[in-house]
Amino acid sequence: MKSPPFDYAKPTTLAQVFDLMQTHGDDACILAGGQTLMATLNMRLSEPRLVIDITGLDALRGIRVEGDRLYIGALVTHTEIEDSALVAQHAPMLLQAVPHIAHRAIRNAGTWGGSIAYGDPAAEWPCCLCALDGTVHLQGPGGTRRVAATDFFQDLYTTARAPDEIVIGADVPLVSASDWFAFDELARRHGDYAVAGLAVAARFQGTLAQRVTLSFLGIGAIPVRARRTEALLAGKTLDAATIGIAVASLKAELDPIADLTHSAETKRHLATVLARRLLEAAHASRSAITA
Repeated sequence: MKSPPFDYAKPTTLAQVFDLMQTHGDDACILAGGQTLMATLNMRLSEPRLVIDITGLDALRGIRVEGDRLYIGALVTHTEIEDSALVAQHAPMLLQAVPHIAHRAIRNAGTWGGSIAYGDPAAEWPCCLCALDGTVHLQGPGGTRRVAATDFFQDLYTTARAPDEIVIGADVPLVSASDWFAFDELARRHGDYAVAGLAVAARFQGTLAQRVTLSFLGIGAIPVRARRTEALLAGKTLDAATIGIAVASLKAELDPIADLTHSAETKRHLATVLARRLLEAAHASRSAITA
């Protein structure tokens, strides 16, 4: 199929973007990397009358340290994140996650902000943002605001972004020496959407896990934080017994949504396999450091 006809505009300022959005309302949509929009246009799942191309807005580019946070602009591509020395130094979870995003051609064009704004529950960046307690930056005609990632993703492809706002970037806390991060996912083939994925962020004192966050992708309508299991892990050494308790807790806590090829029980099993794998890796890593 081919996309329906539409008008095209490439504004040079954010003010022009908001003017166009206010004028055209629901008949307009934003083009950033286009890796999702082009597919939905060609399948006629989207039929805008106007496509607003924001790729000319340099203000939405760049990766920089702002205080105790690492800020990534909306138009930064997946490949730029993969190649960034700042990301490697300050947000290593993102570096682990990016190779799982589709294929090189898509990573070269797809953007950080586009993935966040679309809110796909199988996407890597929303999952990582929720694990890291990241913050999404929004801007509209009335100014800017910040929304915690765990509040931003509300339902299937539904976010806290107002109709007259765009995602301009997002930030995550800078890593410290006591932090440990990991990301992994299971897919039928490399580049496919994950059947299940997991981002883990932990803060340790020696081998004691002061805090552990578990953010799952591909099992719900939004990234799923396993808060009951997180509470069980806080203040514990992640030895075999503790991990066994955590896995049992996850089996009770997680309520996956089946898809066309995988049952809810399969997704639950794979989610717990990932949890066991990553928690064991966390314990081994901290034990080696403190030995």
